[in-house]
Amino acid sequence: MELLRDLMRLQHARGFLDDNTLREVAERHRVPLYRIEGLVGFYPSFRRSPPSAVTIEVCRDVTCALSDGEKQLQQLRDAVADRRDIEIREVSCLGRCDTAPAASIGDVPIAPRTMADREYLLQLLKGPTALSETSTPERRSWKCDPYSDPADHYSTVAGLAADRNQLATTCIAKLQESGLAGMGGAGFPTGRKWDLVRQAAGNTKYVICNADESEPGTFKDRVILEQLPHLVIEGMVLAGLTVGARQGIVYLRHEYSRERIQLDQEIVRARQRGILGNNAAGSGQEFDIEVFVSPGGYILGEETALLEALEDKRGEPRNKPPYPGTHGLWGQPTLINNVETLALSTSIVHFGASWWQEQGRENFSGLKFVSISGDIKTPGVFEIPIGTPVAELIALAGGMRESMSLKAFLPGGASSNFLTAAHADTPIDFESMKNVGSMLGTGAVIVISEGRDLFALATNIVRFFRNESCGKCVPCRAGSEKAVQLLEEVIRDNAVAAELTVLPELGETLEQTSICGLGQVALNPILSMMRRFPDEVPVPS
Repeated sequence: MELLRDLMRLQHARGFLDDNTLREVAERHRVPLYRIEGLVGFYPSFRRSPPSAVTIEVCRDVTCALSDGEKQLQQLRDAVADRRDIEIREVSCLGRCDTAPAASIGDVPIAPRTMADREYLLQLLKGPTALSETSTPERRSWKCDPYSDPADHYSTVAGLAADRNQLATTCIAKLQESGLAGMGGAGFPTGRKWDLVRQAAGNTKYVICNADESEPGTFKDRVILEQLPHLVIEGMVLAGLTVGARQGIVYLRHEYSRERIQLDQEIVRARQRGILGNNAAGSGQEFDIEVFVSPGGYILGEETALLEALEDKRGEPRNKPPYPGTHGLWGQPTLINNVETLALSTSIVHFGASWWQEQGRENFSGLKFVSISGDIKTPGVFEIPIGTPVAELIALAGGMRESMSLKAFLPGGASSNFLTAAHADTPIDFESMKNVGSMLGTGAVIVISEGRDLFALATNIVRFFRNESCGKCVPCRAGSEKAVQLLEEVIRDNAVAAELTVLPELGETLEQTSICGLGQVALNPILSMMRRFPDEVPVPS
């Protein structure tokens, strides 16, 4: 971690990493220069040349495309055309889909106003102090939060910590009874994962909070970190005391600079209250938490790529098995859960499994944080009972924008399969979404209205996966590039739609031969769109 942290610190101080800086780092850490160059060339946040005085990063992905991002980007370029000190960069999802089209200035997000208010954006360019004018979303009362008074935060772990064996038994039993599945997309049973790491042999273990959500449409973990950081920290402490770990790490995407402030402040409060430290929550066991800021890249949300980054390597996924539960960080047993899973684990340990099961709709159990964006009036994050129909979620978000009609939606982020308006009554639940041919995934619903060009939107998503491929797998690297070339040729009317018949076979190859989930799902959006909406495929003129 120290090597990448040193590189990020130097870039922050100097603006870029020149040859002399790389040699300096190589000598200080006593590693070959080629290894440093390999790291800098891999991670997208590193720069090898001096940046402009002001850099504006603008999201180019699907939700921002739905919010006239391309049109507003051109207007912004025109507005600053005479400013040679300003560089405008198109980037992958910034995690601010609720304020699309999203932008940031010098890595500082300017949501909630964003690029939609160009005059405001131009005002910000007059000086960095204006960035303090941005506001934060109104705080809500969340049903999963057991604490109405901040003074009561961490009382759950404090009440259990005196007997660590009993704490571990209680946590695992309640999580297993509740049936809580991992909320990062894979859906692996949380209680079983905690138990596997607890039983794994090893004196050194780690607990990692994966806060690197980077898929277009996904921003629920960002809101949880901002408004419920105490639940995440308490979940990590409960997990650490359960599995026997002494070190916790929050792996945070670098675009979440505002949320890091909230998280850092809460970690300090937890230390001051004795929840973190040499005698965590009075348990007699050491457990502390540090924050590692990612140097960028969607692929780092994959748990083994994340581990590679923490070990100061290129963030390329590992072959599995072995799994992180037995061979994780530095080869030691490692528990990895995402932000939402840890927050909900705290709630379940506090309230109990029966409470959790009562929260869902009929025949369903539990609560879910869902991001919703796209063609709706009030994009945002909603805490809903599992089993809530998609149509009801859209109504919670104010309904369709400008009284438009629903045409399609992605129920689980950019990697999920397109569903039609006829599927709007499908319950928001892992199994229910699987049964209709898609997946709940990250719990990110992207809503698309009539009149939208679904082929162009699906191509936008495939382009995202092409851009974010780490390049380790030849099928993923070459296959995603081939798919994008073909789709763009069809859009430009330089290829006939019949040529798209190669895509199903290409998608099957990627699914079967890619090491990680990125390559396995890269063509899902376009294949499902063509299957559900065959009339949307362009016809040559």
